[in-house]
Amino acid sequence: MNEQGRQILEMLAEGKITADEAERLLEALQRTQPETPTGTASRPKARPKYLRVVMDAEDDTGGDGPTRLNVRVPLQLLRAGVRLTTLIPPVAITKANAELDKAGVPIDLAELKPQHLDDLIEHLDDLIVDLDDPGSKMRVYCE
Repeated sequence: MNEQGRQILEMLAEGKITADEAERLLEALQRTQPETPTGTASRPKARPKYLRVVMDAEDDTGGDGPTRLNVRVPLQLLRAGVRLTTLIPPVAITKANAELDKAGVPIDLAELKPQHLDDLIEHLDDLIVDLDDPGSKMRVYCE
C-alpha cells in the first residue's frame, strides 16, 4: 500500500473520517493511480523442459567438413531415470559405479536423488558452459 492509502487508514483509525468516506477515498485513489503496463510485471520464470547439448567441431581428419552435435533431452526423461535408480539391485549399482569410475565419472548412483537433479537443472538454467578448443566448442544449457 502506498503512503496516501496509509494516511487514509490512519485518519479512519483516529476517527477523523467515517468508514464510508475512507472507502470512497481509497476507491478514488485506486482510479487515479496508473496500472502497471502489461508485460512489465515480473512473471515467474518458466520451468525448463529440455537439457540441450550443442557441439561444433572442426574435422581434422580430412572428412566431409565440420562435425555438429545437437542433443535435446527431455528433463522428464532424466527425472524418470533418477527415480528408476531406486529399483536397481545394490550389486548392480556397485558394478555400475566401478565402471563409471574407470571411465573417469566418479558418481555414486546410490546417492542420486530427484532433488539433486532439480538442483542441477536450476543451476544449469542460469549457466551456459562453453568449452573452447582450437577446433571445437560445446554448450550445455536448459531451455
